[in-house]
Amino acid sequence: MAVQPEGTPCWADAMFSDVEGAKRFYGEVLGWTFGDASSEYGSYTQAFVDDKAVAAVVPPMPGQEGHSQWCLYLASPDAAATAAKIRENGGQVLMEPMKVGDFGTMCLASEPSGAVFGVWQGGTHEGFEATGVPGAYAWAEVFTREPAKADAFFAAVFPYAQKQMDGGGMDYRMYNVGDETVLGRMAMGDEFPPEVPSYVNVYFTVPDCDEAVAKATELGGIVRFGPMDSPFGRFAALSDPQGAAFTVIDVTTTKGELPTSTDV
Repeated sequence: MAVQPEGTPCWADAMFSDVEGAKRFYGEVLGWTFGDASSEYGSYTQAFVDDKAVAAVVPPMPGQEGHSQWCLYLASPDAAATAAKIRENGGQVLMEPMKVGDFGTMCLASEPSGAVFGVWQGGTHEGFEATGVPGAYAWAEVFTREPAKADAFFAAVFPYAQKQMDGGGMDYRMYNVGDETVLGRMAMGDEFPPEVPSYVNVYFTVPDCDEAVAKATELGGIVRFGPMDSPFGRFAALSDPQGAAFTVIDVTTTKGELPTSTDV
């Protein structure tokens, strides 16, 4: 699998205080199996679907215990250069670019409204080995209370062309790399409690949304929204038992016409 074009989502991981609990939950809900924990790299443990790497779980580093959350990584040919652009355009570098053996170089950052994301410069680990199949990454969106700031930032840091979704009563924008839409941006409205910060929401594919929701709630997860039909699939927003937000989507069950969009 070739290294992804710059700005393309290429990997996702999450820190969990209870890694074994996370493995049980996601193993049941998404059908993941897990590799051995890599003690050399902080017990980083990859998740697999049909022997293809789709994500990873890891215990928190000392001093970083607390709320669990998923982190989406965007591909970069030069993590140090991307970190410089992040700073120059109002973002924060939360963890300086760090080489991870031969696997690649990682960096953690936040955009101006506070949504945290990662940057990955692939080495021997180029990112997702499967996407769009049950259990694998499907999509992601930046949820922000300051959409204009987020749009300007991401367009300056990554080679994104942007399209605004027409109608629908919401402020939704799509970020494109070439002809491919790679990331969404949703403006957070009053329906989000004020204590919920800007964040990046990761979608995982499931064969049946309602079954995944039933399994997640049975195992202690919480439904935040849905299940709901859409032209893109039937989806539901969830929190896992340790508080990490994610969304499940059945892309084979669609309803309604695809919305139109306008170049911006």
